[in-house]
Amino acid sequence: MMSSQVLVLNRHFVPVHVTSLRHALCMLYRGIAKVVDHQYELFDFQSWAALSVALGEEHIGMVNRAIRVPRVVLLQVFDRLPRRPVRFSRLNVYLRDQNLCQYCGRNFHRSDLNLDHVIPVSLGGKTEWDNVVCSCVECNLKKGGRTPEQARMRLIRKPTKPPWTFFFATMSRPPYYEKWKPFLTMVDYSYWNTELKD
Repeated sequence: MMSSQVLVLNRHFVPVHVTSLRHALCMLYRGIAKVVDHQYELFDFQSWAALSVALGEEHIGMVNRAIRVPRVVLLQVFDRLPRRPVRFSRLNVYLRDQNLCQYCGRNFHRSDLNLDHVIPVSLGGKTEWDNVVCSCVECNLKKGGRTPEQARMRLIRKPTKPPWTFFFATMSRPPYYEKWKPFLTMVDYSYWNTELKD
């Protein structure tokens, strides 16, 4: 339970991070953050701990009482937006391509996917966002060391560097908690999905 996730908002109620319950409780206890409930009320540690725990509600046991599990916390002084580079990783390529083979268009479990160089390394292709896609084993074997044109295959989507970070990509899909939903609307997601420029 202590490693379960809590959504962290900046002072403007914009999602900036996901942290563990343990860290969220520490921030709450130190006065760095406040809990946001389903009615957008704010609670410091003392007022949150004083609330009674309803039957079936998530809670953790303390020495002399139980305390509700907060799922959303608001930072008291942080108002900036996070700016993190998108890491070129296998996981982020899978997220960008939504676990779809970019040749046949079928959805696969990640363990059944490969990463394929659109222009093979042997033909001068580079290992970068614009040249790597998800592909199933069957399509990868069929394509071999050729370009899609040479193999008479077609990409369903041209690969590009995504304008999001892993954190914001995960916000659009489970697992997230019901209590996070008001802070993860499509308007907010569109806002976060736009690349920031200097």
